[in-house]
Amino acid sequence: MQIILVSRTKKVPKTFNLADRRLRWRLLGVAVAAVVGCAGLGGALAMAVASPHDRALTEIRQLRQQVQQQDKQLVGVRKDAQRDIDALAVKLGQLQAQSTRLNALGERLTQVGKLDDGEFNFDEQPAVGGVEDSLGGGYALPQTLDTSINQLANQFDSQQAQLSALQSLLLDAKIESNLKPTGMPVDGYISSYFGGRPDPFSGHSAYHTGLDISTPKGTEVHAVAEGMVTYAGERTGYGEVIEIDHGNGYMTRYAHNSKLDVRPGQRVHVGDVISEAGSTGRSTGSHVHFEVWYKGRVVNPLAFVKNHR
Repeated sequence: MQIILVSRTKKVPKTFNLADRRLRWRLLGVAVAAVVGCAGLGGALAMAVASPHDRALTEIRQLRQQVQQQDKQLVGVRKDAQRDIDALAVKLGQLQAQSTRLNALGERLTQVGKLDDGEFNFDEQPAVGGVEDSLGGGYALPQTLDTSINQLANQFDSQQAQLSALQSLLLDAKIESNLKPTGMPVDGYISSYFGGRPDPFSGHSAYHTGLDISTPKGTEVHAVAEGMVTYAGERTGYGEVIEIDHGNGYMTRYAHNSKLDVRPGQRVHVGDVISEAGSTGRSTGSHVHFEVWYKGRVVNPLAFVKNHR
C-alpha cells in the first residue's frame, strides 16, 4: 500500500510505501508520542483543576490539628488556673482564721488592759483617710496576688506574735496585781487605825498592828488578793481568824470573825467570801481586824485599802 502526497505547488509528489518496515516504525513512534503528549496534557489539566481543592483540604486538616492543640493547651491553662484559685482559697481561709484569732486576742487585751468601750472596736473596719495625690502617682502593686497574700500572712504572724507577747505581759501584770492586797475586805468604816493608840480595855498606850473596820455582825468578809489559806481557826486575842498567803511576800489576816467559810489549803481568788464579821476574841463590838504582812513584817494596811485594782 502506497500513500501519495500531492502539493498544490508544482513540486514533485511524495510517495510513502506502507510496506516499508522503517516507515511503519516511524509512524508508530509518531502515534505513540501523540498519545503520550495527550495523556500528559490531560494530567496537567487535571492537576491544575484538582490542586486548589487538595490544598484547601490540607489547610483544613492543619487548622483542625492546631485547634486540637490549642484546646489541649486551654485545658491545661484551666487546670493551672483552678489550682491557683484553690490555693488562693486555702490561703484566704487561713488569713480569715488568723484575723479571727487576732480579733479575739485584741478583745482579750482590751479587757485585760481596762481600755474604754469603743476605743478599740474589732467588729468595725479601721478608719483611714488622706488628701488625694494631685501628682497622680499610682501605688505600685505587688508583682503577683500570691506574693501579696504571702506578705499579708507574714504581717499577721508578726502581729499575732507581738500581741501574744503583749498579752503575756498584761496577764503577768494582772496576776501580780491580783496577788497584791488591794481594797477593803468588808463594807464598813475604819474605827481604829494602824500604829499607837490607847488600849480599848486597859487604856494604856498600845501598838495596833492593823485596821479595825466596823461593820454589823454577819457581814461578808472578802479576800483582798488571790492566795492560799494557811490558817483558819482561833488565835489568842484574835478570836476566829483567817490567814492567807499570797505567795509574793504578802500575807493578810482577818480577825474577830463570827464564822469561817474557808479551810487551810484552800485557794481563794480576789473577792471570794472567806468569813463573816463578828466580835470574837479580844473585841468590844462587831468589826474586822485587818492586817497586812510583807516579808515577815507587819505594815500599815491603810495604803492597801485605799488603793484600787
